[in-house]
Amino acid sequence: MLSVAVASCKKEAAVSDTKPTGDSIAGTETKEDQYKPIDTVCSPVGKTEDYIEALQWYRSKIEKEIAENSPEQNDKTYEDYLKIREKYTGCLSTLHSEVLDKYVNYYNSDKDQYNLPENVKKITAELKTAGLEFREVGEGMTEIWTIPGYYSSLFKNKLTPDYTVYIRQTDKESESNYAADAGLIVTWEELGARIMFWENFMNKYSESKLIKTVRQDYNNYLYDYLFGMDNTPTFERDSEGYGKLNDENIAEFNRIIKKYPNSNTAKKAKEVMGLFDAHMPVDQIHERINVERKY
Repeated sequence: MLSVAVASCKKEAAVSDTKPTGDSIAGTETKEDQYKPIDTVCSPVGKTEDYIEALQWYRSKIEKEIAENSPEQNDKTYEDYLKIREKYTGCLSTLHSEVLDKYVNYYNSDKDQYNLPENVKKITAELKTAGLEFREVGEGMTEIWTIPGYYSSLFKNKLTPDYTVYIRQTDKESESNYAADAGLIVTWEELGARIMFWENFMNKYSESKLIKTVRQDYNNYLYDYLFGMDNTPTFERDSEGYGKLNDENIAEFNRIIKKYPNSNTAKKAKEVMGLFDAHMPVDQIHERINVERKY
């Protein structure tokens, strides 16, 4: 699909070349018409400026398209654009793998700030022009992310209701890290709010093309909500394989049950509490609940 997108862009440029030469304005090919974006397949000779320029070019192209397209067409444009950006971001990550490996070391904990070398400052500024940033994600790892709010701003009032709501929420969730070092960073209540948002989304937009993606995100969140992560579990496990729920998680489960009594999330929370109270082995509780997490 990406090859088709690039090919179509080249085709558009080629068509513009055939305009009548008698018209001095139409017959003059601009620098923008001549430009061809670097392939989304990472190149060993690709430079930062190549990928940034391509990202900027695609942004301009998208802005023109969505101004004329229907909301349904723009939903598809968003999906295609997301994949293009992911490809270029991957290329930039490969290109700057050494910077990503060292980035965490630039942080000065005493001053609570980064002390970036000049070359890294330059890269940071270049990324920003394409709506990208360095983001520490835990365990000494740093990645290149799209800045929060980027897609909401670009596609504002241009998408169908389900896509508008989806992008607004995912942008909001990207404002801070969800987890790091095998542990949750958000609070249990914040996680509960996310889960209910996506459960309500699925109920309201049951025919949305986004349902498959949303359902997987919902299941990931639900699994973490019910069982936690390695360094932030919802229960204490003994040497015999039995567990006891933490008081704060019981309180959170009861909050969700009271606030959303008819929800699937409340149903699962009730079931988990009942199984722990029945002293069922933790492994069997996992099997009984049957909520799959995929990252």
